[in-house]
Amino acid sequence: MPSHATPTPPDRSSLLTEQRNPRTMRLDALSIDECVRLLNEEDATVPGAVAKAAGAIGGFIRDAESRLRGGGRLIYIGAGTSGRLGVLDAAECPPTFQTPPEMVVGIIAGGDASLRRSSESREDERSGAVTELESLGVGERDALLGIAAGGTTPYVLGALEHARARGALTGLLVCSPVERVKFVQHLIVIETGPEAITGSTRMKAGTATKLVLNTISTTLMVRLGKVHENLMVDLRATNDKLRDRAARIVAELTGLSRDDSFTLLEQAGGAVKTAVVMHERAMNRDAAEAALARANGVLRAALLEAEPES
Repeated sequence: MPSHATPTPPDRSSLLTEQRNPRTMRLDALSIDECVRLLNEEDATVPGAVAKAAGAIGGFIRDAESRLRGGGRLIYIGAGTSGRLGVLDAAECPPTFQTPPEMVVGIIAGGDASLRRSSESREDERSGAVTELESLGVGERDALLGIAAGGTTPYVLGALEHARARGALTGLLVCSPVERVKFVQHLIVIETGPEAITGSTRMKAGTATKLVLNTISTTLMVRLGKVHENLMVDLRATNDKLRDRAARIVAELTGLSRDDSFTLLEQAGGAVKTAVVMHERAMNRDAAEAALARANGVLRAALLEAEPES
């Protein structure tokens, strides 16, 4: 019997993301154009794989929505590429949807330093996220989505087990079929298949993960009133780019000229939704803000609100 100085790791050869792709066996022998074409063909299979998981994605969103409406948070947690993608999606919510930074949180094994320099060994620490989850006070109002391409990352599974024990909603996003463990309430499986480079889950699995996270955060923000029609109305004009976008949105929804839209935005404190309600309902800023508050920030509901009887 062979002896080993350290225990051998679990055999992950059965995972779909770890298997060899028969279509890319000669990748190293291809020309540049052939390589580009083949990688593109592999990437093109990802949206279809995501579409097949639409029901599971929607199920997680439905349960997460009630948590966020109750003041809870959406928390992503992962290691390596998975963790980086979660942090990226969380970081993009405040500038896009004007959410407070603590509403969507990204946690990566090894901390923020791992965003630039890999610390893949940290993913083997099953209790590695416990301290951070406890400092965040994760509980029953929160929704925690673990991200692990192969579905076996100890750091992620340990975090989900800890969060579920404290009442949080739990989901696990994977790119290889795995059995759902009891502390995972929502299992989202995106079968992206073997990677073009064996085991390199920054490729198709990473692309699938980005698509799913975009879908989850965007749908949640739409449901929470951050979007009207397909416009980012919950933005506040704080720089030239955002002032330009805000004015164009106000002009689109009110029919005002560009100059008049800027004037209205100034009167509304730079808030698009407030500006639109002020114009459409002939209200001052305080009244418009009150109408939006009664409508839980949903512009459509604020615009359709019945006028109070005199």
